[in-house]
Amino acid sequence: MPRPHPARRPGTVRAEGMRLHGYFRSSAAWRVRIALNLKGLQAEPVFHHLRHGGQHAPAYRALNPQALVPALETEQGAVLTQSLAICEWLEEGWPDPPLLPRGRDERAAVRAFAQAIACDIHPVQNLKVLARLRGMGVAEADVTGWARWIIREGLEACEALLARQSGPFCFGTAPGLADLCLVPQLANARRFGCDLSGLPRLLAAEAASATLPAFLAAVPERQPDAE
Repeated sequence: MPRPHPARRPGTVRAEGMRLHGYFRSSAAWRVRIALNLKGLQAEPVFHHLRHGGQHAPAYRALNPQALVPALETEQGAVLTQSLAICEWLEEGWPDPPLLPRGRDERAAVRAFAQAIACDIHPVQNLKVLARLRGMGVAEADVTGWARWIIREGLEACEALLARQSGPFCFGTAPGLADLCLVPQLANARRFGCDLSGLPRLLAAEAASATLPAFLAAVPERQPDAE
């Protein structure tokens, strides 16, 4: 079981040369902000307004050909993409406090939960997909209904994945990779008017995370580009 640890947002250390490209409302960028805060690191933020197409600017496409956020420029000049890959990179470079438990089976369980959100729920209800549906002439009510269905179905599965976990966080007594994926996804769920009843374990983990500075500092409304 992972040992308890405080969120390290107070007293964060700027990592010279590290730059995080994101957008205040992006749940993928939000995950990385939490991870940085938990590790006690501060990266220089670079903002790309997704609703205004900032991610498609030639300079950013040259950096990240997928034209997605986040992207992390490291101190050595490498460019990392995909939020979970970035979080794992941070874990390898700054292992304390840990985002993953020590046991092999437990690590796989945490990764599976995180991927259920980052790979199965989030991609099919994000801005790019919903814009495509609208562009195909799908009615707005059906577009948002699609998003709600995807989110609810996925969260029900995530609730079941935590059935044998005691908490208070997703996997034990300290926050980690699962929690930093869960919290932004629940915020997305509320934004789409998704029914969150019958998900007590997920909501309890969210409530535990909401007490920590690392999570509080990462919320969209506290970002410099929030609007």
